[in-house]
Amino acid sequence: MNSISTSDRPATRTLPGWSVPMVFIVAATSQYVGAALGVFLFDTTEPATVAWLRAAAAGVALLAWRRPWRTRWTRRGIAVAAGFGIVTVSMNIVFYEAIARIPLGTAVAIEFLGPVAVATLGSRRARDLIAVALVAAGVVLLAGVQFDVEPVGVGFALASAVLWAAYILVGKRVADTGDGQDCLAVGMAAAAVSLAPFVLIPQLVIDAAVFADPRTWLLGLGVGLLSSAVPYALDQVVLTAVGRARFALLLALLPATATVVGAIALAQRPTTLELVGIALVMLALAISALPTRQAAPEPPAPL
Repeated sequence: MNSISTSDRPATRTLPGWSVPMVFIVAATSQYVGAALGVFLFDTTEPATVAWLRAAAAGVALLAWRRPWRTRWTRRGIAVAAGFGIVTVSMNIVFYEAIARIPLGTAVAIEFLGPVAVATLGSRRARDLIAVALVAAGVVLLAGVQFDVEPVGVGFALASAVLWAAYILVGKRVADTGDGQDCLAVGMAAAAVSLAPFVLIPQLVIDAAVFADPRTWLLGLGVGLLSSAVPYALDQVVLTAVGRARFALLLALLPATATVVGAIALAQRPTTLELVGIALVMLALAISALPTRQAAPEPPAPL
């Protein structure tokens, strides 16, 4: 019996290797377009509330799409899904709290410590370690690190890094079950319900009027669909096709994709150092993608 659920659905087909980066880039582009919508909410709404609206909208959309109630679930399956959702939503909340206190570039650089650490620990080849070093250097150049920052903001960014690493490890285990997208739908919805009192009560105390503004819910729906529902669903497709170390390296495409989206949508031209950072990230991915004579099976991700 599947530890997540029992189902008669056919197993999800693995993506061909050449298409994995393309699918990931589509997910990353959607995520940053959604983040642009979130900027309009950020001016009037608490960061944690924006993150919760994102999760709630994504949960509703994923439930409507996947209809996971058609599948018979075990208690352990529901618990795993809820845990996955809580890790995912908590990651978003602490990151939003971080960028409310420290520069975005600094927060992004600190947050990338999580996936880089996963890639390093999951590697068994010397060239993977070289690729990780190139990714780290590229991310620093893209992020434009600043060190004169608020300690509380740094703490939130470090918490986001830890939760991002947990998202990769737990997400890979969920994806391997074959019901990753159903698990994501249940998890996001369960996390939105579980975390609602901790997020909404402070917002009601600070300014309850934001919930009477239709724009709050409309933009929240857009942020949820573009920043969570689409990219996290595609993440599950990618995680099914690749190991967690390779997925962690693919995550380094996020700052590069953000630079391209900023150049097109916001007319923000990248600096020379940012272009060098993008080149380093792409070189790292090329090195990590080189075939080996004999690929050993990857050990299961610890929970």
